[in-house]
Amino acid sequence: MKKTIISLSLAMALGITACDKKLDLEPRQSVDAETALSSAQDVESALIGTYGVFSGTGGGLADGELYGTNLNLLPELLASDNYVAWRGSFASYREVTSRQMLATNAEAQRTWITAYQVINVANNILESLDKVPDANQRTAFEGEAHFLRGIMYFELVRLFALPWGATAANDQPGVPLVLRATRTQEQAAETRARNTVAQVYTQVIDDLTKAAAQMPEENELRATKFAALAFLSRVYLQQSDYAKALAAANQVIESGNYQLNPAVTTVFRNKNTAESVFEIQENTQNNPGTSNDGLTTLYASIPAGGAAIGRGDIQVLNEFVATYDSTDARRKDLFYIGVKGGGSRYYTGKWADFYANIPVIRLSEMLLTRAECNLRLSTTTGATPAADLNAVRTRAGLAPIAAPTLANVLNERVKELAFEGLRLHDIKRTKGKTGDFNWNDPKLVLPIPKREVDANSQLVQNPGY
Repeated sequence: MKKTIISLSLAMALGITACDKKLDLEPRQSVDAETALSSAQDVESALIGTYGVFSGTGGGLADGELYGTNLNLLPELLASDNYVAWRGSFASYREVTSRQMLATNAEAQRTWITAYQVINVANNILESLDKVPDANQRTAFEGEAHFLRGIMYFELVRLFALPWGATAANDQPGVPLVLRATRTQEQAAETRARNTVAQVYTQVIDDLTKAAAQMPEENELRATKFAALAFLSRVYLQQSDYAKALAAANQVIESGNYQLNPAVTTVFRNKNTAESVFEIQENTQNNPGTSNDGLTTLYASIPAGGAAIGRGDIQVLNEFVATYDSTDARRKDLFYIGVKGGGSRYYTGKWADFYANIPVIRLSEMLLTRAECNLRLSTTTGATPAADLNAVRTRAGLAPIAAPTLANVLNERVKELAFEGLRLHDIKRTKGKTGDFNWNDPKLVLPIPKREVDANSQLVQNPGY
């Protein structure tokens, strides 16, 4: 994909390994990708490495390039009208918010690169499974590698391609599918064209289906079978395949492994709560940073002993706060007047701790997905739409709705899942608009990084760049 030795991504992935199976991270010297995965322990170390942060180099899900910041933040900024405003000094994020990105945009470039690094580690793991003698462990590792590859391609195709449904056959350019390990300079120099959006979604579904079948129901602090099913539900929902989205979400809910927390703030203030289906583990050593990256860094504006926690770069617009009922616990507990702006601007309290975990998928999302799909299909699989919607509303201190409409559920989704990386994707799948931009506007798609296009003559740039 790039004229560089991509095998370094595997070496970086092995830069952290586990003392035990609970993601205790300790430094480890990098090793050559050709010989790195020579034992079951090496394979597990590579898997664990993909969940962490690699200081200054990128390469893990917790990095600022991925779920540590950008996979959450970029969809929120692109959907910023009547929602949030960027008031920070980083030109790259300002370009995203104004939909005036250049092909050299730093956020598009680093997210692309790091996602493909994770994909390459997953491919290396899949090609090294013969080093794992225990059959059960081998199957679990295989499923986890499929999970990692599947979620990365899902995030890439949603950000870097026109959305599902933009053409009748979904044959618009997606992203290149690389399904083998890249270990040599010659392999890294190979050029590939963009696969279609339809082909990428097919691969994502194949990876996540295998992951759901192969991964364990419990996996310490790493992804599980139910995380794969929850992502599958997201994929099918993005395709408007409501029957399959419903079935996957229902499996997660009916597992009985997850419960709504009593308070809406709990999942953002505590680690690995009963509501969290999949979250990124962070601590004082493993986080995307406290000055130039990280959700708390960019979202928060909290007084702290004469200083402030966070840069306060992302203001929540007053008109969005006003859409919440005055009795809504989410309004009272998850919005506050920050330091930046002279005490006149709102900020979200979801991201208020530099070292807190990052919830990626929560049970409340699955309940709202099931409610939406049941409404669209006129079914009551698992529960009535009213039961699922009102579970979320009651937790927020709101009165139940006896006969909810689709609009009720979609409105609740906007409020419940605000600032969690879903806003733009929901606008696209429901064929809505943000400001003057329709759901399929090329300006709501990130540019293919210029460095990639320059290095690969087969890589076609997105419209407008």
